[in-house]
Amino acid sequence: MSEQEANINEIGDINELKKVRREKLAELKDMGVDPFGGRFERNAMAQQIKDEFEAWEGKCVQIAGRIMAKRRHGKAGFANLFDLSGDIQLYFRKDDIGEEKYELFKKLDMGDILGIDGEVFRTQKGEISVHVRNLVYLSKSLNPLPEKWHGLKDVELRYRQRYVDLIVNPHVKEVFIKRSRIIKEIRNYLDGQSFLEVETPMMQPIPGGATARPFVTHHNALNMELYLRVAPELYLKRLLVGGLERVYEINRSFRNEGISTRHNPEFTMLELYQAYADYQVMMELTEDLISSVIFKVNGSMVVDFEGQQIDFKPPWRRLAMLDAIKEHTGLDFTVINDDEAARQAAVGLNMEVHKTASRGEIINEVFEQFVEDKLIQPTFIYGHPVEISPLAKRNAAHPEFTDRFEVFIMQREIANAFSELNDPIDQKERFMKQVEKRAGGDAEAHMMDEDYINALEYGMPPAGGLGIGIDRIVMLMTGSASIRDVILFPTLRSRE
Repeated sequence: MSEQEANINEIGDINELKKVRREKLAELKDMGVDPFGGRFERNAMAQQIKDEFEAWEGKCVQIAGRIMAKRRHGKAGFANLFDLSGDIQLYFRKDDIGEEKYELFKKLDMGDILGIDGEVFRTQKGEISVHVRNLVYLSKSLNPLPEKWHGLKDVELRYRQRYVDLIVNPHVKEVFIKRSRIIKEIRNYLDGQSFLEVETPMMQPIPGGATARPFVTHHNALNMELYLRVAPELYLKRLLVGGLERVYEINRSFRNEGISTRHNPEFTMLELYQAYADYQVMMELTEDLISSVIFKVNGSMVVDFEGQQIDFKPPWRRLAMLDAIKEHTGLDFTVINDDEAARQAAVGLNMEVHKTASRGEIINEVFEQFVEDKLIQPTFIYGHPVEISPLAKRNAAHPEFTDRFEVFIMQREIANAFSELNDPIDQKERFMKQVEKRAGGDAEAHMMDEDYINALEYGMPPAGGLGIGIDRIVMLMTGSASIRDVILFPTLRSRE
């Protein structure tokens, strides 16, 4: 049988199962049963009953959840009910619930949602169960659940139908429960450090704060073009100007870029800013924040990921970008002092180099190609070229570099931070260079933001800023190989 024929047969089987379920739906209605019931008061959860069996034994419980297994033995039968906490076995006996209710039990399909009244007991085989006295239909499942969800050849179907993925794969549910805990602990930490959570616009007249291609939309009433934010940075720093000295936002940002295991066009970031601080303060805060959250959520500072043990215990390694390049390529950019020499050095590494590439741009390209994939344990890389850091303050001793760092873990950039540029004159000059790049065809370059310059001219205190990729932290903490595994509804290609 060909694969196409097998698929046709499978579709035919599914359609037949759907037909049978709709016939059962009609039968339930003929019996006077509402297949889509209403409110049901619960007094216990499945795992709670199992964990506290001695307290619940012999007592009446009201539980509700989805039926995921059923087996009949004459005038009795068993089923497994799943709720958010876990699962518990149900025992049905015709003599106890009566002919009519037992008929309902016989009509149960996998996926049906029930409300159950019963008594807690332990079977002869020792399994904690609920002896059912009454059952109520709360929702009839009209679509059959897949038997081997992980065996589906269309791997994207799990993401397209996340609701089914959550039903049949309990570990997926645990990933998103853990994600919620991670974000909660981040908030707890920052609130404890006197940071104020704020909200800034998701639609902006000028996208700024990151080097990225934005999504464009149009506001009809105002007849103006707007952009989905690529980052909240410039609005958060306006708040520093206004006197809010410690602010953060856990934000959804949007970048019109490719999709991969590490990139989704819509993603979640933490951004925070602290007045009168600098990148070194941000380094200490980053290390303490991430390690603290990991310990509170996972109970350990060591995380297993893709066969590696990642140790988040401070202090993390701190390494200058130029030193990292020298360590892994042998190139010493402290003595490669001009653009042409930098281009020749890159050619020596068999890199393709644009004829106008600057020394700073070459340094960044060399780092990305030859160093990033060597960074496994948490590592601070600091001292980025000014050309690739248009919003960061220059280093006082080496003004061609900035007081900026990135955190790399398992070959991934996890965080980005710097001493914030608060000189409006320098900032405007850098924006002008970005505008030139944009005019030259770089769609990711910054636009000129005159209002932001105007805000800086009122005076922004020296400050440190930090951005952390929430999705990537969740990936590390849950052992998820793809960003789509930690986003409930990731962006996917349309299915024709």
